[in-house]
Amino acid sequence: MSNQTVSPGALLAGRYRIAELLAEIDGARVWRAVDEVLSRAVVVDVLPVGDPRTNLLFDAARRAAAANDPRFLRVLDCDVHDGVTYCVREWSGGRPLERMLGTGPLTGQQAGWLAREVSEALENLHRTGYAHGAISPATVVVTDAGAIKVVGVATEAALRSSGAGSPEEDVHSLGELLYASLTGRWPGPAPAWGLQPAPVEHGRLLSPRQVRAGVPRSLDDISDRLLGDPPRHHAPPITSAAGLSAALSGVVGSSHEPPNQMDETVQVARQNGSIDDATQVVPPAAPPALDPSPQPYDPQPTGYRPPQPAYNAAAETGPVRRQPPANGNGNGRRRDEPKRKGSWGGRILILLAILALLSVVAMAQFLLKGAMNNDKSSSGNSPSASSAPQSSTTPSTTGGKATIASAKDFDPDGDKTEHPKDVPNTYDGDPSTTWTTMSYSRPNLGGLKPGVGIIYNLGAKTPISSVAVTLKGDGTSLQVLIPKGDTTTSPDTIDGWAPVATKEDQPEGTVTLPVSASTETQYVLVWLTKLPKDDGGKYRGTISEVAIQK
Repeated sequence: MSNQTVSPGALLAGRYRIAELLAEIDGARVWRAVDEVLSRAVVVDVLPVGDPRTNLLFDAARRAAAANDPRFLRVLDCDVHDGVTYCVREWSGGRPLERMLGTGPLTGQQAGWLAREVSEALENLHRTGYAHGAISPATVVVTDAGAIKVVGVATEAALRSSGAGSPEEDVHSLGELLYASLTGRWPGPAPAWGLQPAPVEHGRLLSPRQVRAGVPRSLDDISDRLLGDPPRHHAPPITSAAGLSAALSGVVGSSHEPPNQMDETVQVARQNGSIDDATQVVPPAAPPALDPSPQPYDPQPTGYRPPQPAYNAAAETGPVRRQPPANGNGNGRRRDEPKRKGSWGGRILILLAILALLSVVAMAQFLLKGAMNNDKSSSGNSPSASSAPQSSTTPSTTGGKATIASAKDFDPDGDKTEHPKDVPNTYDGDPSTTWTTMSYSRPNLGGLKPGVGIIYNLGAKTPISSVAVTLKGDGTSLQVLIPKGDTTTSPDTIDGWAPVATKEDQPEGTVTLPVSASTETQYVLVWLTKLPKDDGGKYRGTISEVAIQK
């Protein structure tokens, strides 16, 4: 069997029934097939006999096995049969971003959510030391249910002989994807993926807001921090998937539910027959360039709706002016409406009543203060007064809530960042605001690290008796730790901390962790070691409030 003899109807390796050709990439062919053992659709990459990419594809398949995030389509099998090298991966019906952008840009909320989902998947992959190597609008698919799937981890780069890639290159490619999603233009010097190149001024790429009206300023800044060379306004560049995920989560939130219209876009287009499932793989070449002049697009027959502003434009363009009432004179009263009598008189009576009430309150406070002073003077002359402890100007060192001077996320065994911008939410007194960890494939943080958490700085060495942590989700395990030795310093590694309290498999709500009465420290680490399952099937910890008791 050779690459040329693998054709529709052929049975490859006694298991995979070839159905149709999806794409051809530099002599390699991509087929849709049916796994007759498990009765499921798959995608099969086939290399001709003696192809020099054989070893690259085998190595890529091994690296793809490390991509355990469900947003990646898995590699299921890779072998040689009758001299033909083949690689089998999951199939997912849906629509690639490339096809979606052919009808126009996404809304800001859709673009930010999509990029956030891909960045979280890449974040988990990059922790293993590997990269995707071929992130593009053709390798990101929106499924029928509106979820995100990423095609061809490592294997796509192997087929194109473009090298294994690096995490930094993945992040830059994702920046290009975000830019294209926001503007409908490709941030490169030439047309690509059916999109015209983005405009350039004085050798610098215009920002998304300069290209398309209505792009949220926050996403415009993130895009510039990804692609700007250097970013505008001296902003720090975003060079990691973790940093991008944190930035996007601060804009679009952490929900894995697709924004409105994202799933509807795919479903309606499928019903209208405009989706070809084969488009989930990379086509052999970029489609012809679009007409550079913007064209209005009709939601029919693709079912794609024109993009709507993802945020309230009034928040960025200025205050909304209230219109005067019809047939009015600007004072809220019709010209033919008689003035109401007695309105000023009523207001004066109300004002006098308020003043009288304030006078009564002031008099009551004066009398109460005098009574308290009399009690103090009489108790000072009593025999028991001399034995009572005297008050001090220094606040008590025990009892009450300790003041948190500052806090920071703590991820010593990962990429050193776990949504740092959300850390203040855990001690702002508002239980509706939260800090969450990154997403992991298993409760034990994917087996990648022993835990993550937040370090709280009390400003000075302080005795503590307990730590109350309000959690979201059922099944969180956590610890309270303090520095070993000098508790006025904050260690950089988990080995420098000593646990003083532990709770396992806690339900959602507030859990109190009591510590020894002799515990004094300036720094307190709340450390999560097991995470609950979220609605998207991943595992992430969530803290809404932390209170440290003296």
